[in-house]
Amino acid sequence: MRILIDTHILIWHLEGNVSLFPEYRTLIADTANQILVSMASLWEIGIKTSVKKLSLSKPLETIFDEIENSTSSILPIKPEHILRLSKLPFHHRDPFDRLIISQALVEIVPVITSDNLFNEYGVELL
Repeated sequence: MRILIDTHILIWHLEGNVSLFPEYRTLIADTANQILVSMASLWEIGIKTSVKKLSLSKPLETIFDEIENSTSSILPIKPEHILRLSKLPFHHRDPFDRLIISQALVEIVPVITSDNLFNEYGVELL
């Protein structure tokens, strides 16, 4: 199954944070699943670490390497994602989450998130 993970889920996974539910940890670790990491998440992490709003135990370069050397894939931002984003209602104001929502809708993939606002868009949540 292809599964898109939200930024905070990615961070919790990479940092071994106990906030990540065990069932999500199992889904992410299952090599039968293709975990998609939005380029928007990596962009958000890059911005937040550079302005000191986020501190991680490893540099962004290592995160890219870990994704590349796993069964996960980076989901690029495609024109159709932006076009869908431009038509989304403003239930959610966070630009990174809005892009992840539009990617999930276009790619027709479920999302792992703890953000309840994703429900407002009809995104399939796990």
